[in-house]
Amino acid sequence: MSLTVVAEYSSALASISLARAHPSLNDLSEWKPMSTHHHHEHDDHSHDASERWKREGVRVIKGDRLDSNTAQTPGMFRQAAINHARVGAQKIWAGTVSIQPNAKTGVHHHGELESVIYVVRGKARMRWGDHLEYVAEASPGDFIYVPPFVPHQEINASPDEPLECVLVRSDNEAVVVNITDVEPVEKPEEVYWVDPIHKHP
Repeated sequence: MSLTVVAEYSSALASISLARAHPSLNDLSEWKPMSTHHHHEHDDHSHDASERWKREGVRVIKGDRLDSNTAQTPGMFRQAAINHARVGAQKIWAGTVSIQPNAKTGVHHHGELESVIYVVRGKARMRWGDHLEYVAEASPGDFIYVPPFVPHQEINASPDEPLECVLVRSDNEAVVVNITDVEPVEKPEEVYWVDPIHKHP
């Protein structure tokens, strides 16, 4: 048998085996590349992801839609913007606080939570400690950090302008522990942030 005949015979056997293993190949009109199927699966997955981002993605909370149904302290008015109930937040709470001119809040702390206060308008005076023995002031554009469990009091240091701030805390729900039995010192010690970068004023 010549090499040509052997080659043709082997080719025929291969074709028969392929046809038996894949009967659909007998009619190429029904054949579609596998990539088309994967493409449809990708489209479906992308569509599902898009719908999920629509429901669970970015949220814009308008300033006139804040929620005052949150923990309060005498002398200040808090409103919640971001929390678990409103947007599904898992690890943060954010909102606003306002204090009237010359007013001061009750002494309180926020349990295990860390707090950040950003001064938007007015002049903030913070007192803290077991007897409010320390004091520092902050102006618009300044940030204030309050560690966990620190007793503190916010004071509006302006006689004629409201104090307005943005609050962020390290949990999705507000925690406020108001303290009523604090005897504050008469003259607190003024504290400055002093380190190799921040010099004493």
